[in-house]
Amino acid sequence: MASSEQKLYSTLATLEQCRAVLLASASRETAQLVSVAILQLRMKLNRIADSELKALCDAMTPDHWLAEGSRPPSPQGRPRRPPTVLKLVK
Repeated sequence: MASSEQKLYSTLATLEQCRAVLLASASRETAQLVSVAILQLRMKLNRIADSELKALCDAMTPDHWLAEGSRPPSPQGRPRRPPTVLKLVK
């Protein structure tokens, strides 16, 4: 079990390095995909269920954004792209 977990931590470190390289080379979309893989792996390592992540996201989303159907303001005044729907697959 410890060996398997150690391999996952090693994979996590590799993914984080890949993400850094992608960001440095202006491959933002690909870096975001790698970030999703990192999130999923961290959730597995820390035994966080999908429902727990959803509850956290719901708690962090201000109610007035949900009620108005609007999105939060974009940092640096740039126009926002439509949200990407992601589904965690096990």
